[in-house]
Amino acid sequence: MKESSLAKHQIHCVTNFQDLVSTPFHGEMNAICWTRKLRGDFSEIVKKLELNGNITLVNLENLLELQLSEQGQLAREIILNDLKELKAHGASPILNLINCYDRDDFYTFFPTDAYSFHVDRSPIPTDTFLCTYYGESSEIIPNSQAEQKVLVPEIRDELKKLYGGADEEFESFLSEHFFDLHYRAKPDASPISLGIGHLWRLAVDYPESKTLPCVHRAPKEKTGQSRLLLIC
Repeated sequence: MKESSLAKHQIHCVTNFQDLVSTPFHGEMNAICWTRKLRGDFSEIVKKLELNGNITLVNLENLLELQLSEQGQLAREIILNDLKELKAHGASPILNLINCYDRDDFYTFFPTDAYSFHVDRSPIPTDTFLCTYYGESSEIIPNSQAEQKVLVPEIRDELKKLYGGADEEFESFLSEHFFDLHYRAKPDASPISLGIGHLWRLAVDYPESKTLPCVHRAPKEKTGQSRLLLIC
């Protein structure tokens, strides 16, 4: 995980789970990282899991059934403990084996898939948690280095052509189709890789939130290499 000078204001690092979930976001800080160097062989788990389609939801039963070496068992115990702690916190974590995400090619000028910089939205106060155990890791970007796509004049003009309705309903159209959640990096932007093994908590857009939501995206996967990702 490499940080720019701006990222130092965006990211706060902690050393345990309790601080990860209890530290409040404030100011420009909208990403909290429990920095960890994990033991165990996560690649063994990836190799022994069966990939069904582009994304496979790994259930607890399948994970427990894997016949693993000692290093593989260490990796599994870490995953199981992360799932346990997040569930106890009230989150609903899932473990995904990812070959790739579906690409959005319906709106050619405005893809809204996971590879696009975006923020998460919720009707209630919540956070996004994620950890990449194996494979390419997600990226975040300081809010000051990103611009909301719907505010870019040429993109907004294209969206208005697509919409073709009454002006007073245009903003609702953008929200209903999630266009307003997506951002593009400014020319001088420096995206930050979230790294392997770190457990992250990212700020979400919800009513009355006092913190800007964290802008993030999925990475482009390496050919032939799956990702093992915990997310909720």
